[in-house]
Amino acid sequence: MFRISHYMHALAQAECKGTYPLAASRKPRGPVVIWNLIRRCNLTCKHCYAFSADHEYAGELGTEEVFGVMDDLKAFGVPVLILSGGEPLLRPDILDIGRRAREMRFYTGLSTNGTLIDAGWADRIAEVGFDYVGISLDGIGAVHDRFRRLEGAFDSSLGAVRLLRDRGVRVGLRYTMTDMNAQDLVPLLELMRAEGIPKFYFSHLNYAGRGNLHRGRDARFTATRAALYGLFDRAWEDARRGGNEEYVTGNNDADGPFLLMWARERLPQWAPQLQAHLRQWGGNASGLNVANIDNLGHVHPDTMWWHHDLGSVRERPFSRIWNDLSDPLMAGLKQQPRAVGGRCAGCQYLAICGGNTRVRAQQLTGNAWAEDPGCYLDDAEIGLAQPARRIEITPFGAQPRAARAS
Repeated sequence: MFRISHYMHALAQAECKGTYPLAASRKPRGPVVIWNLIRRCNLTCKHCYAFSADHEYAGELGTEEVFGVMDDLKAFGVPVLILSGGEPLLRPDILDIGRRAREMRFYTGLSTNGTLIDAGWADRIAEVGFDYVGISLDGIGAVHDRFRRLEGAFDSSLGAVRLLRDRGVRVGLRYTMTDMNAQDLVPLLELMRAEGIPKFYFSHLNYAGRGNLHRGRDARFTATRAALYGLFDRAWEDARRGGNEEYVTGNNDADGPFLLMWARERLPQWAPQLQAHLRQWGGNASGLNVANIDNLGHVHPDTMWWHHDLGSVRERPFSRIWNDLSDPLMAGLKQQPRAVGGRCAGCQYLAICGGNTRVRAQQLTGNAWAEDPGCYLDDAEIGLAQPARRIEITPFGAQPRAARAS
């Protein structure tokens, strides 16, 4: 996850106080764990990485098994649990799991499509005290409904957002951009602000599950760049006025270098400090600081690697699986810098993006260490060619600026 607002607030503080607040880098003991507790879902979304459907899946972890794994995760130093699915609210013990996670002092998130949340569910979710609830909206009205393959899904999900917000639950919108819904990014951002929703998660389409089937409809790179510039400008505006909106992105670590390019244009005096800050972040965290456990208890380097099984928590503790470097993929993911090839090998920003998302390379080439085909930066920008005349990026919903030569 790339925390745009985190860096924008640092830049805003630098502008105000004349000093960039670069703190010492701190590495977590254990990874953030995204836990797909159930595979069943009431929807069949076009970009689902889990190929979920509305039926039971045999062999899923029981409540006591989940609690035992949580004990191991806590001892291992895991700071964050994101409880996901399928649709996690279809699991009868989801609130018991959430309550225990909060009692164990995990930062506890819930990722849901929101369509099942009525007033009663909202009351119970608020009572558990989840730190954050993310609800997916992939467009306005019919656009979202087409993605979710359910008429009325948008109204149900937005209603859930409002119910949770009104009960004091920190809730955010999750959006995956493709060329089928890119036009709805700005309306969704306007909806976020109008509804007083504090967080917006922008996900690049990754090549896994149903997302792999639809990768031919991935948003074109120019649209991606325009969307990111719009998010950067919006987050900068909020940070300058001391706001508390939070903008984050996921599934494309080129966002870090691209933010640096934005800063070199807008705030060049702070670009060196920002670059050092971004190097601390280090980019892609799959197999390092992000982990996944699926509904059957199998561990994966992240949620997009369901086709690569590292081991089962029924057979070995998570802590042992995660530190086992006998698996070549895990050994390569934990290597710093990673032994990536192609454009990634010569990229001047490798220390920032960490080689980006390895699953895209694996899905398209069969080689997890090939260059990431989802990188939207050109050769000149990453230091592999002489700069040509730069194409000016116009954020969605903004008036074009005059083009300039580099």
